[in-house]
Amino acid sequence: MAEYYHETNKVTKTWSSIKADNPNTSFSASPSVSTIERLGYKAVFETPAPSPSATTKIIIREGVEKDSKGNWVTKWVEKDRHADIVDKDGKVTTTKAAQDTAYQAKLDSDTATTNRIKRGTLLTETDFYALADVTLSDNMKTYRQALRDLPTHSKWPNLSDSDWPTKPS
Repeated sequence: MAEYYHETNKVTKTWSSIKADNPNTSFSASPSVSTIERLGYKAVFETPAPSPSATTKIIIREGVEKDSKGNWVTKWVEKDRHADIVDKDGKVTTTKAAQDTAYQAKLDSDTATTNRIKRGTLLTETDFYALADVTLSDNMKTYRQALRDLPTHSKWPNLSDSDWPTKPS
């Protein structure tokens, strides 16, 4: 949705709200640049939100700002995901650090569950090699053992693609 910034009033509005503010004026469905500028507004260019620097951070929109070219653009800021929880007497009942730790533990638990499912699927794909009437190659034995050993990997559960064993051909 297109937005427009009024530099004097310091407000950001949509075209619909600008038209609603001027009920006795007839406007086209979509405005021209000159119409917007005559009303004192400038177009706001939407910029993509950056990625947070950590899982305990979030990116929120905080109005608009001018970029290096003088255009009004979406302003994004990084904030902490959690804050101390304080009771009515001002006593901290849950710290930000405790919430961050619990949140990261939940993310790690979810990732571990996903990795266990992936590992189980990869083992199932090679089960037929381990049937009594099939000789299991040493490469396949090594691969299957590496899959079973993944939970002991130093990066578990946050594995990258290169941490997974390669299926032998």
